[in-house]
Amino acid sequence: MSETTPDAVPEAAPKAQVIEGPAERTRRLRVGGLMMVFALIGLLLAVFTKSGKATFQLVSGDLQHNLLGLPAQAVGLILAIIGVGTAVAYALRRVPQRYAGWLAAVLGICFIGAFLCWAAAGKTFPLANQFQGTLNFATPLILGALAGVMCERAGVINIAIEGQFLVGAFTAAVVSSTTHSGVLALIAAAATGVVMAALLAVFSIKYLVNQVVLGVVLVVFATGITGFLFDRFLADDAEKLNTPKVLSAIKIPGLGDIPFIGPILFNQTILVYLTYLAVAVVTFVLFQTRWGLRIRAVGEHPKAADTVGIKVKRIRYSAVLTAGILAGLGGAFFTVGYAGSFSKEMTAGNGFIALAALIMGRWHPIGATVAALFFGFATQLQSQLQIIQTPIPGELLLMAPYLATIIAVAGLVGRVRAPKADGEPYVTE
Repeated sequence: MSETTPDAVPEAAPKAQVIEGPAERTRRLRVGGLMMVFALIGLLLAVFTKSGKATFQLVSGDLQHNLLGLPAQAVGLILAIIGVGTAVAYALRRVPQRYAGWLAAVLGICFIGAFLCWAAAGKTFPLANQFQGTLNFATPLILGALAGVMCERAGVINIAIEGQFLVGAFTAAVVSSTTHSGVLALIAAAATGVVMAALLAVFSIKYLVNQVVLGVVLVVFATGITGFLFDRFLADDAEKLNTPKVLSAIKIPGLGDIPFIGPILFNQTILVYLTYLAVAVVTFVLFQTRWGLRIRAVGEHPKAADTVGIKVKRIRYSAVLTAGILAGLGGAFFTVGYAGSFSKEMTAGNGFIALAALIMGRWHPIGATVAALFFGFATQLQSQLQIIQTPIPGELLLMAPYLATIIAVAGLVGRVRAPKADGEPYVTE
């Protein structure tokens, strides 16, 4: 037998190579092809961009100062070339798979930048208004998407976000009009959101009603009851019951003075700041606390959670009711946060858009927030392009977020999987 000396140093084992299987290879080619399509569209836009400057207005309402002029075609070409390089790098596996999300983000920024250079060539594009409007449109969507995340992570499908928006908006308008208090209006909106959530929880968890059908019924109920109350009371006495005070902006000292982003992010209403806080809190709770772990457990495998002593129904009730607070606050934004008065069906399907943002964000608070901002950006962009008279129809821009959601759900950008027990009632044996 051969002897091994104590000083002998074993050779380092060769690193295992990650072998890409047929499914991963197919998905990479599919996603790479999709990225290349967007990159080439951006390149075509850059090529056909008019020569001259694209002027971007950096401060809302100021047309004389704080204007940024850029050579539209040159900047567009640079961004488009970066986008093409990003798509090629992904398709040829030049970047590790874990950075795929960052590559997609870079491509998206380059594509949007090239598009804006094309649209604003020879014109003034109100960039500050664009981002301010994006935040306004996205705020209720973020709150609604977070409510959906809380529910569906616990295994309860929440189609009723639209209904929670409606009752929250109605209650906030009435309470603000009668008490002249924005704080009481927000509290009342959150409370009515919880009431709607309680209906969802009781019928879906206790009585095992089909959650999709139940959500649709609750939306119809909210539409009907708010419409009836509006016609019966608010329409006849609008001066007393439907003149809510819009929340005032609160500037954060120091942060609000940061150029460009300061007035957009840190000179907002208390409801917008609560939205910032809600994103951080929901993310922390779901992934860093025992309660969040139990929510995710009952949403993935309720029987296994029950086996180790977790009260499945209790956890689901708590998650759904907490989500009602977020959805009610999202509804309040439509009246006391932005519009100033309630009108029938004023939420205009935003609850369903929040549901789409939830799916597009892969049931993650941060992903849902990014998706909601994307929807808000597209909504605001179509109105801005009409102002500067860009030939592209604004309706095509409104289609973009929904097409992106369909692409995501179809699996063209990777697997999008809901919690395994999402929508499945649990019966204790």
